[in-house]
Amino acid sequence: MLEHTDLRRGVRVIINGEPCEVLDYNFIFKGRGSSTVQVKLKNLLNGKLITKTVHSGEKFEEAEIEREKVKFLFIKGNEVHFCLSENPSQRYTLKKEVLGIKTNFLRASDIVDGIFFDDKLINIQLPIKMQFKVISAPPGIKGGRETAGTKPIVIETDYELQAPLFIKEGDIIEINTETGEYVRRV
Repeated sequence: MLEHTDLRRGVRVIINGEPCEVLDYNFIFKGRGSSTVQVKLKNLLNGKLITKTVHSGEKFEEAEIEREKVKFLFIKGNEVHFCLSENPSQRYTLKKEVLGIKTNFLRASDIVDGIFFDDKLINIQLPIKMQFKVISAPPGIKGGRETAGTKPIVIETDYELQAPLFIKEGDIIEINTETGEYVRRV
C-alpha cells in the first residue's frame, strides 16, 4: 500500500477500481494541520484527467501494469484491433478515443508495446519518434523570410501534417508520435 507521501510522478495507483498514473503532484504543508498532496492523475482506461487532494492517512493500492508486444491488425469503425505478437489467436480491441493521436501512426503489422491491466489491453505505447514515407506533397512555394515555410503533406497512414518546403513525395521523414509534428528528413 502506498501512503500519500509516496505519490510521485509516474507512480500508478488504483482509484475507484481503475488504474491511474500520477502526472503531477504538489506537496502542501499547512501550519498546524497535517500535510496534503494535490495530485493530477490520468485514468489509464479512458485517458481522462483527474485532480484530487489526498490527505495524510489515505492509502492507495499500487496498480500492477504489465507490458507485452502486440501487433496492430486493422481499424474498423471506431475500434482498433490488435493481437499478441506470439499468439495471433489472442485478440484485443481498443476504442479510438483511448488511443487518441496514436491511431494516426499505426501501420499494418506494426509491433508495439501493449499496456495490460488485469489481463486486459488498456492502451499501447509507441516509440517517441517513428519514420514514415511521404505519399503526397505539393510543390513548395517560397514565401517571405519572416516565417519558416511549411506545407501540408500526407504520410503513408493518411495522416496530414505540416512539413518544410523541401520535403517531396517519396521522402522518408521522422515524426514525433506524441505531438504529431515533423522532426526531420531521414
